[in-house]
Amino acid sequence: MATNQQSLLRQWHMLRMVPRAPLKVSARDLCERLCAAGFEVAKRTVERDLKELSEVFPIVVDSRDKPYGWSWLREASSFDLPGLSLPEALTLALVEQHLQHHLPPSAVDALRPHFQSAARTLSAVDDASPPRAWLNKVRSVPPQQPLLPPRMDDECQRLVYLALMQDRQLRLHYRKRDADVATVYPAVHPLAVVQRGGLVYLVCMFGHYDDVRTLALHRVQQAEVSYEAGRRKPGFDIDAYIASGQFGVIAGAPITLRAVFSRAAGEHLFETPLSADQVLTADDAGCLHLAATVPNTRSLVWWLLGFGDGVVIQEPTSLREELAGIARRMTAAYA
Repeated sequence: MATNQQSLLRQWHMLRMVPRAPLKVSARDLCERLCAAGFEVAKRTVERDLKELSEVFPIVVDSRDKPYGWSWLREASSFDLPGLSLPEALTLALVEQHLQHHLPPSAVDALRPHFQSAARTLSAVDDASPPRAWLNKVRSVPPQQPLLPPRMDDECQRLVYLALMQDRQLRLHYRKRDADVATVYPAVHPLAVVQRGGLVYLVCMFGHYDDVRTLALHRVQQAEVSYEAGRRKPGFDIDAYIASGQFGVIAGAPITLRAVFSRAAGEHLFETPLSADQVLTADDAGCLHLAATVPNTRSLVWWLLGFGDGVVIQEPTSLREELAGIARRMTAAYA
């Protein structure tokens, strides 16, 4: 009995040491690792164990080159004991839903079997059970009108993320919005990836230039990863880049916004201010007077227009005149 228990424990450890394809491990390496873990075993025994285990588990041998290498099939379910608990399965399900575009391809590939295990664990319990029911009780809602995301080439996304993770250059075929033919960018230096709503953007530099650009990933038609190292921009900080308003489409230098909101339109700004220096005060008539330093972006204009007659811009004059002109044109269009 003791021998059977030791064999079972050794084989369980062996299965955990076998990597997922395309990685592989030889019987000799497994033997050395098992011995280091305290299992005195011969290479011949390891080879026999692997052959027996391959009849039960989805592990395969690559016999094209010596030494032969063993791997779990790429799409095989994850092997772990004990199995996933319901809270762990719930967490993985939410990770799969919300973080796929934030993870490098290698991480997604490594987690995919765990995502599948999580789905099986959740499907094995009743729909009314708290963990499974939770998936139907939580949602993330965008603050603006939701749009269906554009179709993105999975392989192009994979290669872009790979180059970003490894700091390597990219060669991209990129179709601009109104172009019939793709533009070829031979040397793209990736700096970061940013998701805004349903769109994913690559923040990068071109060639020998130092100015930072953004490319929409769904417009990339072909991507190639170069063996050459990508350039880094000294002092570049993705959080500072976003805070500068780049993804709101910059229209100029930051501005001091002064506006008067109706109570209903502006009351939420007490809890969710526009900026760290925001000042919001109420007058005797119940209106709210706002002063805040904000990036000068097209998103700001669209946000203000969404309040209709619930806001009146006082400063800057250029912004006040722009919104007044839009209001006049809308009146004429609806007349």
